[in-house]
Amino acid sequence: MTASPTALIAEDEPLLAAALRAELAQVWPELSVVASVGDGASAVAQALALQPDVLFLDIRMPGLSGLEAAAELMDAWPAGPTSPPLPALVFVTAYDHYAVQAFEAQALDYLLKPVQPERLQKTVTKVRLALAARASAAISTIANEGTQNSALEATLAQLRQLLAATSALSGAATAVVGTGAATPSPLKHIQASVGSTIHLVPVTAVVYLEAADKYVRVLTAERELLIRTPLKELLPQLDARFWQIHRGTVVNADCIESVTRDDTGKLWLQLRGRSERLVVSRLYAYLFKAM
Repeated sequence: MTASPTALIAEDEPLLAAALRAELAQVWPELSVVASVGDGASAVAQALALQPDVLFLDIRMPGLSGLEAAAELMDAWPAGPTSPPLPALVFVTAYDHYAVQAFEAQALDYLLKPVQPERLQKTVTKVRLALAARASAAISTIANEGTQNSALEATLAQLRQLLAATSALSGAATAVVGTGAATPSPLKHIQASVGSTIHLVPVTAVVYLEAADKYVRVLTAERELLIRTPLKELLPQLDARFWQIHRGTVVNADCIESVTRDDTGKLWLQLRGRSERLVVSRLYAYLFKAM
């Protein structure tokens, strides 16, 4: 950690971002806020460019959510013994107490809106201790790579569980607000319209699904179709053979032919019936550890 620690604030409400900056100046005057952004994609870009010690991420932002931005950042962060350590993550949320329980279960720090000075002081104390421990570990360059890898894997595991927990909470809320019906059986067919024709694609024939703007691409070995159902809504309806390998990509595990690792450590999938290769996010690389 440098003598003057740095922070990046990602918050889409300017007044709340300004308030958090002001509160931080009171409880942590040594901290330098190097930038403030209003969306998830900018948070990832600026974090990679500025490499702050701390990243305050609003959960609900345009485009990428705070959790998705954190996952994207983990994926893009440089690896290796000379790479900078990952920023300490602090999520800012207006979620209810059920979601807060999910944060606490994963030991990821969070702040509730509106941010209270007493709670912020506790968070700052926790973050400062973590940064101090990180600085001590970095003294040994031999142990540094192992320490960073362990920290990355721990954070990735926490994010996976947190994404799953908040997704489940969102689904439960939708069920309560909607019909209240039980979770439907897994999809057997995907209905995709082309002009005035509706094609029924057996789910077993789907090689992978990929989010593309306002659509989801449905790719089989023979063709590609588009549907308007968001991938987030489609995922709970798919059975266990479908594995998420990236924020916007889900593959049929039965169609995985091989998994290879490139010189940078990234995993790539070759799928039966498709010529393209698909990259695996760090967040989901654990799926292929045994391979």
